[in-house]
Amino acid sequence: MDRIAFLLREYLENSRVTQRSIADRMGISLGSVNSLCSEAAEKKLLNKETKGVTAGGLAYLKPYRTDGAVIMAAGFGSRFVPLTYETPKGLLPVFGEKMVERQIRQLHSAGITDITVIVGYLKEKFEYLIDAYGVKLLYNPEFAEKNNLSSLWYAGDLFKGKNMYVLSSDNWLRENMYHRYEPGAWYSSVFMKGKTKEWCLLLNKKNMITDVAVGGENKWVMYGPVYFSREFSKVFLPALDRAYRRPGTEGWYWEDVYVELLRKNSLEKKVLSPEMAANRQPSGQVYEFENLEELRRFDSHYSESSGNAAMKLIAETFKVPESEIKEIRCLKSGMTNKSFLFSVRGKHYICRIPGSGTSLLIDRREEYDNYMAVASLDISEHVVFFDPAGGYKISEFYDGSRNSDPRNFNDVRECMKLLKSLHESGVKVNHRFDIRERINFYEKLCRENAVREETGEETGGIPFEDYAKVRSEMNELLDMLDRLHRPEKLSHIDSVATNFIFIPSKEKGAPETVRLIDWEYSGMADPLIDIGMCAIYSYYTREETEQLMTLYFGRVPTREERLVIYSYMALGGFLWTLWAVYKSNLGETFGDYTLVMYRYAKDYYKFVKNF
Repeated sequence: MDRIAFLLREYLENSRVTQRSIADRMGISLGSVNSLCSEAAEKKLLNKETKGVTAGGLAYLKPYRTDGAVIMAAGFGSRFVPLTYETPKGLLPVFGEKMVERQIRQLHSAGITDITVIVGYLKEKFEYLIDAYGVKLLYNPEFAEKNNLSSLWYAGDLFKGKNMYVLSSDNWLRENMYHRYEPGAWYSSVFMKGKTKEWCLLLNKKNMITDVAVGGENKWVMYGPVYFSREFSKVFLPALDRAYRRPGTEGWYWEDVYVELLRKNSLEKKVLSPEMAANRQPSGQVYEFENLEELRRFDSHYSESSGNAAMKLIAETFKVPESEIKEIRCLKSGMTNKSFLFSVRGKHYICRIPGSGTSLLIDRREEYDNYMAVASLDISEHVVFFDPAGGYKISEFYDGSRNSDPRNFNDVRECMKLLKSLHESGVKVNHRFDIRERINFYEKLCRENAVREETGEETGGIPFEDYAKVRSEMNELLDMLDRLHRPEKLSHIDSVATNFIFIPSKEKGAPETVRLIDWEYSGMADPLIDIGMCAIYSYYTREETEQLMTLYFGRVPTREERLVIYSYMALGGFLWTLWAVYKSNLGETFGDYTLVMYRYAKDYYKFVKNF
């Protein structure tokens, strides 16, 4: 850090600044500040009497002028669900002011207007900032697969030859700590008393960072804004690029690259040049809210009403204030819905929020009827609340429960027993799951949504080159099944392994209880469709499918039963291919799921034809 540049900036920005306050901010003695003032005066950078910065001082500061800022806002913010299902974390208000807007206004107040916001998750929510504050948006297409290293990599060109702030959209700063001039690279730091899991700094006598360790006790830690000087970026950006292109760094933060660079230089007995200082901040100045509980303690508004529909629903259902909704944790989003875990009065529940486009795919009234129909069988989860109109569901969470393991055929045996008991229960509903109708419907949705509504982007409709041929083959299978006049019984349809849960018994040594959850697609259908669906959901081979059939029937299946199940594997693969294509056209991604399902359709059509 250039101490004279720091001194000049302080006198330039604040006519009431004192040598004592400068000494405190720089972490040096009062005598050292006095010596700096004398040196600056001798170089005609500072008027010794008035402490005014001279024309020479302004010229001296010119290389240190801040050129702009990059604000990272691409991530999901999983620790703030359910709020972040609707609103990116940086757009959550604190004391009525959105966090990212507060930082933009603070930057503007310091004369910094060249601001780029890196977006990803719910990117459209940030678009208004362009008109409101003149910022630019930069999209990170890898926001869902990689950590913030990728965001900084996409913004790399913005740093070349410039002095830039690197900010997080979800930071909250009490006082404005941005400046028109910065005397060198720094990382904001606060002192953490006691044990901490934060990134702890090892500093030399000049307050420069020499190493970083995750976790420590009574340490200065990385916390809040960062400043990259052009000299720092010149050294750092090549290392960032190498790390980005190296396999295995998908989960890295950009700070991981910095730490690796520090340690590499240490091993080679070099000093990372230019160095990065710790910009020590007082307690209560910088906030990085880790979760909703922390935000509630800071802004009581969130204890009373967060403005989130799911939180309001839970509060009303249990007749408690939102402050009583605790231990909120994001569960892995399903392919149809989003869910989160929470507790009220010490008991755990799951809230299910319908995913985008599901109102067209699922009839929630029929789902409600399914739950009512199977309630007497005591085989599903306990539903506390169900909204047939909106699709919100609150159900009991079973502590210690686990999902079925599709590769553990002892688990599979118990799951098939439950499934067969459903099929033989005699319980009926007044709606059907008609796979021909669903295929026609999903195909129609795919073609109608070939252009993404919000952006006008061409999505390609149904992208498979041989789709017409495969569609014709599926029609053959449907016609064949129709000719068999198979009986219809209440079927689950979505018999994926994760929908079977094993609940430990309260009695020591007693067997686990198996339950089948999530009855969204259920209806009257040929019960053997559940076996075919179970096989493709588990990515079973033909040999595993044969074992699955035997476990379900408790005997060797007949030729017709095998033929029907393999036909449903082909048709199920085709159905869920269309389903995934439609959801992809809405902007969601499912990895290789579409390819796997389409392969089941084609391979098992051929198998059935040669059966």
